[in-house]
Amino acid sequence: MAPARGTGMAPAGGGCLTARAWIQGARLRTLPAAIAPVLVGGGLARSAGGFAAGPFLAALAGALLIQVGTNYANDYSDFVRGADTHERLGAPRVTQTGLLSPAAVRRGAAVAFGLALVVGVYLVAVGGWPIVWIGLASLAAAVCYTGGPWPFGYHGLGDVFVLAFFGPIAVAGTAYVQTLAWSAEAILAGLGVGSLITAILVVNNLRDRVTDAAVGKRTLAVILGERGSKLEYTALWITAFVVVPVGAWSGGWPAGALLALLAAIPGHRPLRGVWAYDDPRELNPALPATAKTAGLYGLLFAVGCLW
Repeated sequence: MAPARGTGMAPAGGGCLTARAWIQGARLRTLPAAIAPVLVGGGLARSAGGFAAGPFLAALAGALLIQVGTNYANDYSDFVRGADTHERLGAPRVTQTGLLSPAAVRRGAAVAFGLALVVGVYLVAVGGWPIVWIGLASLAAAVCYTGGPWPFGYHGLGDVFVLAFFGPIAVAGTAYVQTLAWSAEAILAGLGVGSLITAILVVNNLRDRVTDAAVGKRTLAVILGERGSKLEYTALWITAFVVVPVGAWSGGWPAGALLALLAAIPGHRPLRGVWAYDDPRELNPALPATAKTAGLYGLLFAVGCLW
């Protein structure tokens, strides 16, 4: 027996079902997007001799909480705006399917963001006012991606915000709370990992391009069209891997950062899939594959910074 739609209540004895619904709504496969830039920022701090475990772990916890909160917020907002329907091509959403009520999912997002604020208090104590502005801007971007009076994700700006907040801002901010210094090297590294994370969004929006356009959701994929979106994905992929030798050979990064290039080996599969699909549903495997590539990129970069 399925939960009653709109109640957010599980059937008798259905506590495990409810727990699974919350885990499903958290979209664990997207979490490498939150982890990768923190690993890169931590690696750069380590190479600069300023690694600090407390701020690093707090930055990681904050990034994960914001990502989970964003996933819940998007689940809620897309449902109430009519963007998630029975025609959805991707994995079912918990609000769309009635596993959790819209009100419950909205509260879940608020709890995740609230916990991120608690973590942020510690980071502000370490890093001061710059972290206040980064934290508030990150939370505002998370809420306004699909929520608020003018959701920028519905107006072709999602890719820009993801690149900025999951790229240079996340990497440079993570490095800053450890070293208390801003660096061009961290911003360049953020461009690399942020490009791969943005590519995750490109795949998602390319798959949903037709259904999004039908409900007035003008993502960049809707604006650029199929070929333009494929080219965008390719450009982001290339940027991520070109940045690595540039940063290493310029002397700004340790030579071990070149280890991140190995992520291109599994990363070629989703790239090939983006160009070879016939049915948009065939893009579904490219989503977690791109996320895993981004996560591996960040991990290999961080390991390389230990050398």
